[in-house]
Amino acid sequence: MPTQPQPLRVNKLSYANGKEIAKHIFLEVMSAIDVRRAMRAKLKLQDDALMAGQVHIPILRPPRVVAFGKAANRMATSLHEILGGRVEAGVVIAPAEPVKKLDRFRYFVGGHPYPNAGSLDGARAALELVSNLTSDDAVIFLVSGGGSTLFEQPLNAEISLNALLEFNRLLVTGGLPIEQINILRKHLSAVKGGRLAIHAYPAHQLTLYISDVPDHLPSMVASGPTMPDESTTGECYDLAEKYKLTVKFPQNIRKLFEKQALEETPKPGDERFSHSNFFCLLSNRDAVEAAKFAAAQAGFHCEIDSGVWDADFKQVADANLAELEALKRRHPDKPVALVAGGEVTCPVTGPGAGGRNQAFALYAAQRIAGHKQVVLSAGTDGRDGNSPASGAVADGQTISRACDRGFDPARYLAQSDSYHFFRSLGDIIDTGFTDNNVRDVRLWLDFS
Repeated sequence: MPTQPQPLRVNKLSYANGKEIAKHIFLEVMSAIDVRRAMRAKLKLQDDALMAGQVHIPILRPPRVVAFGKAANRMATSLHEILGGRVEAGVVIAPAEPVKKLDRFRYFVGGHPYPNAGSLDGARAALELVSNLTSDDAVIFLVSGGGSTLFEQPLNAEISLNALLEFNRLLVTGGLPIEQINILRKHLSAVKGGRLAIHAYPAHQLTLYISDVPDHLPSMVASGPTMPDESTTGECYDLAEKYKLTVKFPQNIRKLFEKQALEETPKPGDERFSHSNFFCLLSNRDAVEAAKFAAAQAGFHCEIDSGVWDADFKQVADANLAELEALKRRHPDKPVALVAGGEVTCPVTGPGAGGRNQAFALYAAQRIAGHKQVVLSAGTDGRDGNSPASGAVADGQTISRACDRGFDPARYLAQSDSYHFFRSLGDIIDTGFTDNNVRDVRLWLDFS
């Protein structure tokens, strides 16, 4: 059963309760970044305009709504409440059916981490919904992480769904940072890299997005269907060469790279974005700050790691641990906590189940073995890699417990099977789908 938030019943901070304390802090984070709460706090319908901070668009007639990504169901329902049901029509593409469907909305179940038929059907429906509009019309786009595969339509009609599956599999398992993966995705897609917004021009457009990418790269959220694209076809060719991908691509995609025949995406300054507005509802920074607050409330001296978060999982774990130990030296008389976010890279090296968060926790468990320390790493979307878990938690006794059962941590790591390692120990984090996605949260606790 998924983990449910419970009151923290600990009279004092102690290493014996360390894993439960870490889980509690993570659940506090998930409560703090609730999608409905954020939307109702930050959006306001006033007269004939929808306000989002300093951004507003006129609502002269009921708007059309397109929602895609892991938070699509929750975002669509919340917006519908805010608008008082005043919506012309909508399309929602999410990883699962909603609990309750809205009137005048069409729903599609897309695929993640790879596109499926629902991804293509939903994208076609969205393109139809926003085509042939006028400047008196308004479209509200609700965009969240995971949209890159949940919402897809190939630019070249010769590219099949099977080819898209293989293309995405090569990118996701190849250890590329998310921004590089999305550069490649954008240039094969009829909806990514700003092309969806071009279809909706000249209607007034508002994109409300929940970011699962670094804060300085908003056009990478879901591969930026509604935003101008700064990346180029030249970067695509360079990345394919750098990672030796071209020869591995399916034939129809390989030909586009070999002939350098990719089509360029619309760029900043394009007149067709003149009616487009953008507002970030939630980002990884919100989750990290919430973790810091929750850890401080629990009694830790907590700081946010200032290092690089988006790098190889072993490199990030080593750097986090060094910062944790430095933090402990600066505050020797208090339990300390360190928070980090982002998304580490973690190449798939075996046939097992797991993801970057559980692999991170398994590697970190080996580094803290025998110490009064705890590490938790989990995704805010509720799914880590190809496993049903959000992540995992470990402490200084995790490795000794595993060895007592005959487990070889190094073998599980090499087989990309961190999920079964932690499930056997009872240390997975299982929130179920969260209808949200603001990247990952990593928490380190030191009780020494």
